[in-house]
Amino acid sequence: MTPGAVFFVFCTLTCLVGAVSTVAAKNPIRSAVGLLATILGIAGLYLQLRAQLLAAIQLIVYAGAVVVLFVFVIMLLGPDARGRPASVSTSTWSRAFAGGLAAAVALVAVGLSAVAATQPTALGPVERSHGSVAVVGGWLYSGALVPFELTTALLIVAVVGAVAVARGRRPPAASVPTAQGETRRMFGGPVEPPEPAAPPEEESR
Repeated sequence: MTPGAVFFVFCTLTCLVGAVSTVAAKNPIRSAVGLLATILGIAGLYLQLRAQLLAAIQLIVYAGAVVVLFVFVIMLLGPDARGRPASVSTSTWSRAFAGGLAAAVALVAVGLSAVAATQPTALGPVERSHGSVAVVGGWLYSGALVPFELTTALLIVAVVGAVAVARGRRPPAASVPTAQGETRRMFGGPVEPPEPAAPPEEESR
């Protein structure tokens, strides 16, 4: 195998292993690490395609901003933050629906590939400025400005919604009476009530 083929296989395996670990890992920190591995593998594939600008954007934007944002939210909510446990029937129906939907999408993709044209489409000559920073930046902030801003708003809304849902599922604060008769708010599990004070000894007559 040539070095290019070895590099391609390595990047492909990195993407696949990272994607599987992102979905299958129960710990959200490990899911974030799997997502980071997938992003690094995609950046390597961009480098093999000689798209250095896309590889740099992949590392700066996704690995340096999006993954860091996800880790920040995970650490804010706690690595063990989970929703309410679903019932067995609901979980079974959800898995069956997801599996059926994935199978339907795979069948449609295979059918479209079968009826597609077998002859490759001839492309025209590529300009020397194709893929440069000036061209990509000009297109990103002119024709693709609205989708770019909508993607940013979608990420912010998703983070705010996750924080709001996790805060709403926290247990209520417990009140602990103090010696002065005031109440102190403490977060966490139930607090044992204070022991009653011993009765004063009777004065000797």
